[in-house]
Amino acid sequence: MSETPSAPAGQGAAPADRAATRAPELDPGRMRERLAALDPVAAANPAAIRVVRAPGRVNLIGEHTDYNEGFVLPAAIDLEIRIALAPTRDRRVTLTSETTGETASFDLDTIGARTGSWIDYVAGTAWALAEAGVPTRGFRGLLVSSLPRASGLSSSAALELASAWALTGIGGGAIDGMTRARLGQRAENAYVGVNCGLMDQFASSLGVRDAAVLLDCRTLAHRAVPVPLNRYALVVCHTGSSRTLTASQYNARRAQCEAAVAALAGDDPSIRALRDVTPEMLPAVQARVDAETYRRCEHVVFENLRVAATVEALAAGDMGAVGRLFGQSHASLRDLYEVSSPELDALVEIAVETPGVVAARMTGAGFGGCTVNIVERGAVERLSERVRSWYPARTGMAPRVYAVEVVDGAGFVGG
Repeated sequence: MSETPSAPAGQGAAPADRAATRAPELDPGRMRERLAALDPVAAANPAAIRVVRAPGRVNLIGEHTDYNEGFVLPAAIDLEIRIALAPTRDRRVTLTSETTGETASFDLDTIGARTGSWIDYVAGTAWALAEAGVPTRGFRGLLVSSLPRASGLSSSAALELASAWALTGIGGGAIDGMTRARLGQRAENAYVGVNCGLMDQFASSLGVRDAAVLLDCRTLAHRAVPVPLNRYALVVCHTGSSRTLTASQYNARRAQCEAAVAALAGDDPSIRALRDVTPEMLPAVQARVDAETYRRCEHVVFENLRVAATVEALAAGDMGAVGRLFGQSHASLRDLYEVSSPELDALVEIAVETPGVVAARMTGAGFGGCTVNIVERGAVERLSERVRSWYPARTGMAPRVYAVEVVDGAGFVGG
């Protein structure tokens, strides 16, 4: 795969500001006014206020493959985190969440330990940038989000990427988009304490407007994969329940994958990750690990193959094959990796029963959060109506439905 260059500063603001059209609270002018009203430092020089954006992501296919050095196919979406910021001459970061009204701060020279709150993602990013020798600066800021938290749409990665741009300024610290993504991952792994893979930060940093992006998580090669969005829409359905896959559960699944690799590498040192395991090798895996660990491995091995098959099907315009691959992926996540939930299963069942829906599966780490659906544009309202009508009766919960657009990765908003 050829490597896609990172978006230059400001490219993230598409000619039509899709996110601000969807969520007026993300409008850059409004955000500048709100920050100036909140903060005397910002009010003293309103012309210096800038707005940075970082999108969430929906993963079309390739779940729990990233930390196994496999393949993923995410797309950046117009549910976003934005920070309006006024640069300061001191070394302090002060940020107010518009959603909660909470203000948090830290000193760039004495960041300290994590606190267990949302500011950890900002502080962790500052810590990772400093560790890498990237210059940072203080700012006063207002944090605004249209991303539902704990939804599996990568609000944490979006906050890390928005923070990386806010902390380094217009030039982005003279680092490329992949480096910025890896520093966001470093923040989450080593500072926040979640042993995640690279996919979420990659998608938020290097998303491509109107395309998914295929990433090889070993080599970091990546390329845009066109999605026929003129005919089909991406629809995200939120279960109404927060994603409850805890850090310990996530880390436990990763540890199972690593244990299987260690068991196989004793006989074949060329096996560095489950990425290197083929279907023909699964009997050897089964002989060396417990039944639960084997199920995890089986999912990862075949999920990597499903990513490649989905890319081929999209290139061929074979949406029927895409639908079958989505269905296989969801069943595998439910039965083998065991990260689905009754609510996610209900949303997928409703979608596949709806004419015009060509593909449906859970997306994200699991246990709540969202499904991703590829839907004929003329059937989007039909799916929305059915989800809003049928889902509460099946689960007792209230869903949310978003017809999302695919956008560029993080950067400063122009204008």
